[in-house]
Amino acid sequence: MAEIVQEEGHKGKGKRKAKKHGTHIDMTPMVDLACLLLTFFMLTTAFNKPKVMEIILPEKPKENEKPPELDKDRALTVLLVENDKVLWYVGLADPNKPLPVLTEADFSKEGIRKVLLQRNKQLFTRISDMNKDVIEGKLKIPRDSVEGRIKRFYKEDKFGPIVLIKAADGVKYRNIVDIIDEMAITNIARYTLVDINPVEKLMVKTHISTK
Repeated sequence: MAEIVQEEGHKGKGKRKAKKHGTHIDMTPMVDLACLLLTFFMLTTAFNKPKVMEIILPEKPKENEKPPELDKDRALTVLLVENDKVLWYVGLADPNKPLPVLTEADFSKEGIRKVLLQRNKQLFTRISDMNKDVIEGKLKIPRDSVEGRIKRFYKEDKFGPIVLIKAADGVKYRNIVDIIDEMAITNIARYTLVDINPVEKLMVKTHISTK
């Protein structure tokens, strides 16, 4: 705050002196404010954890090692297209055989999530039951042990889908993040991001043209 000091001129006979105005700035409130702001930013910086997405990448294949064959009965291909739409089909698209039919979905609970839950019902139920037992106190194990059991469930899974995520031209990066979030929500044990092939591009084009 600023304080103005006024000095009165000499009263009586003779010339009157002009009033002098001096300014004095009190820095105490500003120092208090700086301390409060500093404390606020220090606390918010410490409590604000970075938001990251954990992705477990497959091990790099050894030299001259053949990649494992994909079980076509478990394969579920998810095609991301423009306008936040999702197309999916079961199996593999073989140009020498009749092509699978594309089904359209979205990112809602009744969309691609419902499809993933139906295909991954066994593993999802197993993990959900374990989490429920931990919350209700029926299963008393530390948090690290819970995560370890979930990883073991993933390795033991022999019936869940193997999801192939492919993005067409013009797809937003946000849609890729959304579909990976759906993999985590539905406890999909095996999924990968791969390039869309020419056959699938033709399938997408034909599907869109018929709409």
